[in-house]
Amino acid sequence: MIFFIGCKLQILFGFKTLLLGMHHIKISDIFSKMGQVVYLHFFRYNQHRFWAFTQMQRAHAGLQDCKGLQFYKMLGTGAGAGFSLRPDFSTYALLSVWDSEDDKKQAFASSPVLQAFFDRSATQRIYALRPIHTHGKWSGQSPFVVQKPSGDKPIGVITRATLNPLRLIDFWRHVPQASQAIKEAKGVGFFKGIGEWPFVQQATFSVWESAEAIRTFAYVSQAHASIVKKTRERKWYKEDMFNRFEVLSEEKTPLV
Repeated sequence: MIFFIGCKLQILFGFKTLLLGMHHIKISDIFSKMGQVVYLHFFRYNQHRFWAFTQMQRAHAGLQDCKGLQFYKMLGTGAGAGFSLRPDFSTYALLSVWDSEDDKKQAFASSPVLQAFFDRSATQRIYALRPIHTHGKWSGQSPFVVQKPSGDKPIGVITRATLNPLRLIDFWRHVPQASQAIKEAKGVGFFKGIGEWPFVQQATFSVWESAEAIRTFAYVSQAHASIVKKTRERKWYKEDMFNRFEVLSEEKTPLV
């Protein structure tokens, strides 16, 4: 589903992949003069799906021991190429925020939990992100430190919301309308619905060619405008957050 708060893009339970033509970037160089770093990992599993499902709970103990880890979320994902209430039991995501790139590297090199994600997953998609705008709260926190944008990179959008339990049916009834809007959007390359809890705590990630592509979708799409209006009028969310990032790199492993 897609949902906006004002002009805030939120895409729920969807998946689409296009090549954006991003260049390979040496992350150590990008982060050498930065503090906080943000990563979003997608892990797809073939043979270890039940194990991956159990890590949604079991991984917390190991992750909490990682030095320099400011904030993280273990996230499930939505199934299919469109928007769906069905979970994707083959794919899970890890959002992590670190004090520094060195802390992130050390953790991924030494943590048994993080190493197991790579060892047991069949493929990984990894985004390095620079926060350039944030609004709202995630579990009562504001985890992202806004930095100055360079202005020449694709834009990643992470949104999340805790849905109002009294509005769940009404909210999900509008999934088809939202789904069609994002399918017709120009400039969106990748989008995947993610969430902490099915149906009620949802987050999404999308990658756009530019900030202009996001603005065009936000202000031109009539379907989107309708969703925005209903979001406010019907009070679908108890807590929400909208974040924009520059996509510093996108890495897919193994390379195919």
